[in-house]
Parts: sequence; structure tokens; C-alpha cells
Amino acid sequence: MSGDDGSGLPAGEENDLGPGQLYAPFLVMESLLDKLKLLHYDKEFIRELKMKPLNRHYFVIPTNPGEQFFMFTSLAAWLIRKTGGKFEQPQEFDDPNAAIASILDFVRKIGMTVDFPPNRLKPGCGQHVVMVLDKLADEALRATNFKWQKPEPKPEVTEDDTVEEDESELLLERVEEEMAAVYSDDEDDNLLNVDDLRALPGADLVNSESQKPEEILESTTTSEDWQLELERVLPQLKVTIKTDSRDWRSHLQQMHTQHEGIQESLSTAKTRLDKLHFDVSQTMDKIKSREKFLNSQLDPILIEYRSVQDELARVSAQYQEVNGGVNERQRALALVSEELDAVKQEMEERGSSMTDGTPLVNIKRAVGRMKSEILSMNVQIGVLEHSLLQAKLRDKSLLQQDMNSNSYLTV
Repeated sequence: MSGDDGSGLPAGEENDLGPGQLYAPFLVMESLLDKLKLLHYDKEFIRELKMKPLNRHYFVIPTNPGEQFFMFTSLAAWLIRKTGGKFEQPQEFDDPNAAIASILDFVRKIGMTVDFPPNRLKPGCGQHVVMVLDKLADEALRATNFKWQKPEPKPEVTEDDTVEEDESELLLERVEEEMAAVYSDDEDDNLLNVDDLRALPGADLVNSESQKPEEILESTTTSEDWQLELERVLPQLKVTIKTDSRDWRSHLQQMHTQHEGIQESLSTAKTRLDKLHFDVSQTMDKIKSREKFLNSQLDPILIEYRSVQDELARVSAQYQEVNGGVNERQRALALVSEELDAVKQEMEERGSSMTDGTPLVNIKRAVGRMKSEILSMNVQIGVLEHSLLQAKLRDKSLLQQDMNSNSYLTV
């Protein structure tokens, strides 16, 4: 519950609300408790379902999520039945999502807008839980024809603040104080004094023994006078004893009362427990007899099941052995498949290289380039031969001129 605080609001919503709005669920819960009392939930809900009475902050402060959610669903189911709807009493092991969905469906039918996710009701406490229960309580009051009326203030009665003490009433505390004062005197006060003995009422009797009349005195008061005198002094003879919790008599009386209550409860509970013991014993006997019958019926099936299970174990072992050989063959097949793939790839590469005309085109281009180069070289060779031929002819002509000049000189 780290995301919630005492107000039942998530931590992210606290900043959007004012400081007084955080305590609104507490006020709504107190109003809800008053409405439940008007619906007599203590007799029809608490006693019949044997639930614990709710306090005024039960559905606001998280204490026990499981207990609070069960109390929430039970109270919502009771309020729905009070409004005339049909809702079975939820159990502790029911699906919480289904119970929440049923409650929200009924709440939507009575006109309440549900603008919060259903998981806000799973903790069993918080603002939305109180809001849903308050809406159901209003609808239940409307279904029972309850009407709110204006409050009528009672007339103020002025009483005297000071209460006169009735001296005729004897309080136990006053008697104990007087007795304690008498017995708490010093030891010297406990000594007998002759003057004190004379002051005692018995001393007058001793002194008056010699003054007794010779004749017996007779009373002249009639019974009517005695009755009137008794009626007159009877109110003054009232004794009020204030009980003290430390008194052993009150403790003893409480022990007797509790013992009598335990005896009465024991007599009632004993009969119920005896009946429960008899029912449980009878049920156990039935279960034992049915168990024996089922064992007798299932023995052949169990024997057959054991034999089939043994056969299954044997077949499984055989399958494991066969499966081992299959695995080895599968590995060998995988190796062969890899070699075959490699050979296929090599054949494809060779086939593609054989059918590919790119090298031939390259060769043709190279041959053409060589032919053009040879042609240019032939042209260059022809030019060089022509130049060489001209040089030879020029040299020959010069040589011939030189020979002719030499011959002329010789002549």
C-alpha cells in the first residue's frame, strides 16, 4: 500500500486536491455508518452473518486487505438485496474480479457514473469503496421509503448546577472513611476511660437500675401510629451503596455470573458439538466405504496401467537405442549433403565460366587493338624505309659526284 495513504487516494492525486479534500472520505464514511444504522444493519447484517461491527473509519484506513475486501463485498451484497436486487452472499474464496464486476454493473444500473478502474476496489478500502457503499446505502434507504426530516431541537431545561446532598443517604465511602477514622487513632485512644464509659448509653441504664419503676411500663402507641411513623421515616432510611470495582464481592459476583453464562453456553454448544461429531463420524464412515469400493473397482485398472507403463518404458528404451543410430546416420547424411552442395557450386561456377562470352570479347578487343598497333607500326616502318631509301640515294649521288670529280682531276 505504498501508493495510498490514510485517505485512500493515490500518491499522484494528492497534489491535485486541497488539504481539506483529503479528509472527505472520513466524513463520507461517518455518514455511511449512520445510514447503515438507519437500515438496522446491526441486527440484519452483523448478527445474521456474525460479522464484526464497523468503526467509523473502517473502509478509509487500510488494515487487513483480505478482511476489508470480504466485508466490502458482503456489505455491498446485503445493500443490493435491500434495494430489491438479486446478489448471492459472496464467499472468501470467490473470484474478486467477478464480484467487483457484478457490483459495478448494479451501481451503473442505479445511475452512478463509474469513472475509475475496477482494481481500485480490490484493496477493500479507499475513497472509491466508500463512494460505492454510500451510493448503495442511499438507494437502499430510498427503496425502504425512508425520508429525511428536519431536526427538531429539544427545549432547554435549566437545572441547578449544585445538587443538594441528601444527608439521609449513606454512602459506602463515607462509612468506610468514618470507620477508618475511628480505627486509625493512636493506641492511647484505645484505652478505656471511666468518663467515657459514663458517657455511653449503657451507663445510663446502669445508673437507672436503682430508679426502675416497680410496675412494667406499657406503651400507649397504637399500630396505626407506628405505621404512620414508619411511612414518615422510610424515605430517610434509604441507603445508597456505591459499588467498587476493587471489592472482592463484586469480583465474586462476576465470577458466578460468568460461570452461569459459561454453563448455559456449554449446554447449548455441547449439543451442537455432539451433533457435529455424529455428522462428521457418519460422513467419515461413508467416505471410507466409498474409498474401499473405489479401490476394489480400480484395482484391475491399476494393474493394467502398471503393465502398460512398463511396456511404455521398454518401448521408450528401444526407441532411444534406435534414435541413436538414426542420429549418427543423420550426421553422415549432413556431411554428404555439404560435400554435394560444394560439388554443385563448383560445377555451377565452371558451367557459368564456360558459357560466359566475356573472355572472347576481351580477346577480340585485344586482337583488334594489336592489329591497329601493327598497322601503325607498319606505317612507321614504311616511313622509316622511305627515309632510309632517300638517305641511301642521296649518299649514292654524292658518292658518284665525288667519283666524277676525282676522275676529272686525274685527267
